[in-house]
Amino acid sequence: MRALRTPPDWLTHPLRGVRALRGPVPWSAVVRGALGVGPVVAVGVASGHTPFGMLAGLGAMFAHINDRPATRATRVVRIGLPALAGAVGLLTGAWLGTLGLGMWIALALAAVGLVSGAMSAIGPVCSSAGVQLMVLAVVGAGMPLPVAPPARAGLLLIGAAWVIAMAALLPRVIPSRQAAPSGEREAVAAVYDALADLMTAVGTDDGQAARRELTAAYDSAYEALYAHRLPLHRVDEEERRSRDRLAVAGALSEGILTLLWEDEPVPERIARTPAQLARSVRTGLPPGRLPAPVPDTEGNVAMHRAVLLAARVFDGEPAPPVGAVVPGHRQRLRRALGPAGREYAARVALCVGVSTALAQQLPGAHWYWLPATAAFLVKPDMGPLVSRALSRALGTAVGVAVFGALATLFSPGADDPGIWPVAVAAVCSALIPVSVRHFALQTAVLTPLLLSLVYLGGDTDPGFTRLTDTLLACGVVLAAGALPGLGGPRAQVSVRLSLAVRATRDHLDRVLTAEAPYATRLRLRREAYRALADARRAVEVAGAEHPPFGRDLAAWAPVVLALEKIVDAVTACGVRLDQGAPQPDPALAARLRAALSDLADAVATRRPPTDLVLPVGAAVGDCATIADVTAGLRTVRDLAAR
Repeated sequence: MRALRTPPDWLTHPLRGVRALRGPVPWSAVVRGALGVGPVVAVGVASGHTPFGMLAGLGAMFAHINDRPATRATRVVRIGLPALAGAVGLLTGAWLGTLGLGMWIALALAAVGLVSGAMSAIGPVCSSAGVQLMVLAVVGAGMPLPVAPPARAGLLLIGAAWVIAMAALLPRVIPSRQAAPSGEREAVAAVYDALADLMTAVGTDDGQAARRELTAAYDSAYEALYAHRLPLHRVDEEERRSRDRLAVAGALSEGILTLLWEDEPVPERIARTPAQLARSVRTGLPPGRLPAPVPDTEGNVAMHRAVLLAARVFDGEPAPPVGAVVPGHRQRLRRALGPAGREYAARVALCVGVSTALAQQLPGAHWYWLPATAAFLVKPDMGPLVSRALSRALGTAVGVAVFGALATLFSPGADDPGIWPVAVAAVCSALIPVSVRHFALQTAVLTPLLLSLVYLGGDTDPGFTRLTDTLLACGVVLAAGALPGLGGPRAQVSVRLSLAVRATRDHLDRVLTAEAPYATRLRLRREAYRALADARRAVEVAGAEHPPFGRDLAAWAPVVLALEKIVDAVTACGVRLDQGAPQPDPALAARLRAALSDLADAVATRRPPTDLVLPVGAAVGDCATIADVTAGLRTVRDLAAR
């Protein structure tokens, strides 16, 4: 009997996220969703200003999509910045709609797509801002409403502001039975949890996976404590304490990463230390006696010193200053104008422009659904291209069927829509926090919500027209994804890998530079691990693409793993140098730096690395960490040359 073949990744990928649906329900976010879109739409309908309520409901809907778990200080920026971008997009689109451009509107919206795509390359919040800018520019241009363009933008912001206000006020009105730690404290405690898991995994096959979880926890903590701050934000005492404890976690992680490189299991009593610190962060109680390892190896010496530092800081002593990995304005501009930003901007512009031109040729006055769907669908952070196209089509079909059934049941042929669209909007907005766990489910929830809003705005086209528009948008985005040079999977992998190699080079360079400040070294180590995490995600997404879009890109996974081990060895090298190990030969450091620079350029330009001779044997001296760096670099270059 012939064995059944395993289905390809691109076909099974949409099913992988189903497990996430089994997680706990975020009831506080569900309550905010129930009180978000529905009430503002109901106020507009009850007051006789239905278009006003529809626009405010649209702003509240986008705000709920961006209302992810966040701290008090970051939620305003996470929701507010995309809302501002959406208001600009709505205003721009409404203005373009008044110019009577005809088919030239496709070129105008494509120009907006260039800006949207470049913005999206900066970071997650700017990505949300970019997609709102694009989608609402399309809606503003294509949805006729008896509301002046400035008023449209203002109503959108009112809806978003309502959601932000609820997020701030509901915990005070409905306090929880049990006092929970603040978002900042919980983010820092999660780092200590990840440190505990990594210590337990030292000397086992789970070490690298645990180290990646630590990187993710660090990224979340630094974002919670340093990123997305309003200009006049003042650091209070609790936030300062959280920052100090995160700095201690940095020292502990350097020691644990050195232990990971040494590959020696950690005694159970020592492995419990980060868990004690995590409990102290959450409860505010003293951590108690902290076991420290016997300082008999470089890793144990580093851990011993870090535990002593933790004891002092948790007792109230300020932590030594460390640099925060927060991109500056110049770095954000480089991301937007760099290869990733340019290629993704071209893809968004092409998809939106072609979709708009195609929609203009179809019957019906409301043409905006097709290009707006394309703008959503083109986002690469929503998963592999084929997977998100299948999920979008399936979710839209379900959403259209649900809305069509409700319309037939409650208002068959009625001129007055009644209140049932308001109820649909309220129920669907309450489901948004759960639906974001899977793209198909999110689409199935947002489709009837959007249909109810546009229905109130006067767009009563049958639902199957929206399904046809969605399928056409899927076809446009899939066709664009097959074109070279438009930020497809291959471009995403090469850009992310090149950045990861450069971050690895910068970290190595500072470790081997004796005068480099310790805080700079920690910052560059975090940047290297974060860049590697981005590269790994890009490779994993590319590996699940259909062969025309991402053939053989999964083969880059061993390259990322080898680079991660290089950074582990570089971290251990820095610890050894701190403890008096002889400084490596400057010529050797220069050769390693040159080899990494050449590798970064080779990956970025998609060419084989230059045939450089790397040092071997006695040329690397008796430094085991440098020997591992050199061996790892040779492995990476061999893999990249295939």
